Formats: sequence, C-alpha cells, structure tokens
Amino acid sequence: MLGLSGAAWAYICVVAASAAGLIAASAFDSLDWGTLAGLVVLFLICDSLPARLNVEGARVSLSFAASLASVVLLGAVGAALVGASAVATGQRLSAPVKRVFNGAQFALSGYTAGMVFDLLDGDLFHPGQVGWVGQVIGPFLGALVVFVTVNLALMAGILLLSGQASAEELLRESGQLAVGCLGYGMLGLLIAGLWESAGSLSAVLVLLPVLIARWAFQQTHEQRRAYAATLAALCQAVETKDPYTRGHSERVSRGAVMIARQIGMRADRVDALRFAGMVHDVGKLGIPTKILQKTGKLTDEEFTEIQLHPMRGLQIVQEIGFLDEALAGIMHHHERLDGRGYPLGLAGEEIPEFARVIGVADAFDAMTSNRSYRGAWSLEEAAEELRRCSGTHFDPVVVDAFLSALERHGWNRPESASTGQGQGGSVDRK
Repeated sequence: MLGLSGAAWAYICVVAASAAGLIAASAFDSLDWGTLAGLVVLFLICDSLPARLNVEGARVSLSFAASLASVVLLGAVGAALVGASAVATGQRLSAPVKRVFNGAQFALSGYTAGMVFDLLDGDLFHPGQVGWVGQVIGPFLGALVVFVTVNLALMAGILLLSGQASAEELLRESGQLAVGCLGYGMLGLLIAGLWESAGSLSAVLVLLPVLIARWAFQQTHEQRRAYAATLAALCQAVETKDPYTRGHSERVSRGAVMIARQIGMRADRVDALRFAGMVHDVGKLGIPTKILQKTGKLTDEEFTEIQLHPMRGLQIVQEIGFLDEALAGIMHHHERLDGRGYPLGLAGEEIPEFARVIGVADAFDAMTSNRSYRGAWSLEEAAEELRRCSGTHFDPVVVDAFLSALERHGWNRPESASTGQGQGGSVDRK
C-alpha cells in the first residue's frame, strides 16, 4: 500500500472520514445491542471466509448477508456499525489501511441501504411481530440493490485510483461480482426471518447455509481450475511434439480474447473463447511428427492429415462440458469466409463466431512465428496479410477488431522469432 498515489490516499481518507462522520453524528438510543453484537460476530466470521469467483483474483465476502440483515433488523445506524466492524476482520490483518477502507466501505454501504429501506417504508423488526418478513421483501430488495451498488462503486474507485484495474476491466467483471454480492445479500433476509423466531440464535443457524453457499462457489472455482490445468497439459503435449509451436496456443488464446473484448463479447463467452484458443490445435497430437516438422511443401496426402486436426481436436475435448460453444471454435477455426477452408467448407455466417475469431488470432501468430517451413513475418507484414485476406479468408469485422486491439495492446512475439521474407498468397500452409 506504500505505493498508492496521492489521489488514492485522498480517496481513502475521504471515504473513511465520511463513514466516521456519519457514525459520530448518529444516535444510538434505540439500538438493540444484543442483536448488534450477534450480527457483528456473524459479520466477522463471514468476512474471514470469502468465496472465490471465476473472475481472476476476485472474491466475494459472505459478510454481505450479515450486513443486509442488519439493515432490516437495526436500521441505517446499526448497519453502519456492523459494517465498520470490518476493521477487525481476520482476512486483512497484514494491511491496516485495507481494513480501515473496508470498514468504511461497508459502513457507508450499510447506512445508505438502511436509509433506502426506511424511505421504502421498510418496517424494522420488533419482538412479537407476525408476518413481518412478507411485509419487508420489497424494501429489502431495494436496499439490497443500493447496498451492492454503493459497495462496488466505492471499491471501483480505489481500484482505479491505485492503478490495480482499468475502467474496461471493471466494467467487464462487475456483472459477475454483482451477481455474487446480490446472491449473498439475499441470505440477509433469511437471517432476518430466522430472527423473528430464534433471536440471536439465528446468527448461528444461518452459518450452515452460508457455509454451504461458500462451499458451492469454491467447488465451482476449483473445478474450473482443474479444467484449466487439464487444458494446459494438453497444450504442453502439442508444443512438446512440435517445438515450432511453443507458446502458440497461449498467444492465440490471448489474441482471441483481445478480439472478443474489442467487439463487446459477453464475459462468460470471453472465458469460453480463452479456453478454446488454448486447445484449438490439440488435434495435432494425432498427426505424425514428421509431417508437423516437414520443412518443404506438403504432399496432398500430408495436407489431408493436417486438415483432419480440427476434428481430432474436437474428439479429444468434446467431453469437457464447460467448453460448450468453444467446441465449435475448435472444430471450425480453419474454415474460410469464401467456403474454401476445412474441414467442412463452411462459408460466411455458417462459420461459428468463435471459429472466425480464433482463425484470425491463429493466422496472425502463425505468420509472426518461426515455423519449420519459413521464418517469421514482421507484425506489419502479417497485419497487411490479414487486411488482404479480409472478406475472402477472414471475417472483416473480426480483422478490424483485432487490428484495433493490436494497436492498443501490442503483441508478444516469440523470443526466437527472426523475421523472414513476407510472402503473398494464402496464409494456410500447403
């Protein structure tokens, strides 16, 4: 945290001072201190057990449930106090400034949500009330949306000012984060409903469903990690067989993601496309090494073997369920817009979007890498070849998106790439 900019430090100070000012100016006479204590304990336990999301490096705190319960059980002031207790969470003991910011962030989110709950005529729980939960569902949902919005907005501010994320990355990943936060926040209504009959014991009872929810998130995350490790092993096997393609799968995956983000593809599809790029050439495991590493022109029989690798790749990975749409990308990434590609000779819109995206990234990396049959082209030569083949070989929209992304992000060429003599003609080898 010592590397924070002046603007980031100022932002943290403003957020912390705002939270402290709100709490200091509030009246605590009507607070139920027993309920407050129970919710603080629940909050701290939950906040110390964050759940991983599939967004890289992202976690969602289970404490959203306790915070939202405090909104409807204690009101704005109580919710602010529960949120402020995040300064004592066990998750961030090594970074005091993070604990302070997190406490202020939760306090402001809770206070704002509590005010919205009150404005929507939400009725705080009182002992002896009957049917109370049904009466507060509407105000609770309004408070939940506001809580998550304020929380994520405050977090986005510090991430932007500290340089830990760009606006583009935040917009791309905010949807999944918001869904996770809203899901955990809904458990707050469960806590509040249990409080009607079980009192502070509900803080203990609700831990079971909360921990089960965390376990489910964790299992999904671990499953995807296992899938990714499996796909990486397959890529390694291909690159071991053909040293000239070392790093190719990773670069094609990155290039496909660059295109996908440039054209505004949904985050879940971008994720699937990333995996498709990683394993698009896995079918080459079934091609004899002497063909893959041949330095001269391929015979018709040898080229037929090459043309079979997309179908062989599909056969290898088709049982990996989460790939879904990515399978079509693997199968058809060598189709051409004019129908002269392989393996099925699809044309135009018949070619799946994933395949059109991977095809451009694959061709560009192939051209700018050393191969057994030629040296690497320069980035400029490869870009010009994409433009030349746009509309016949490649989808013009995809080519334009890739070239625009290339200008913004650049391209990591293989370290061993030595620029060879550019050539006209098809980018496919024959």
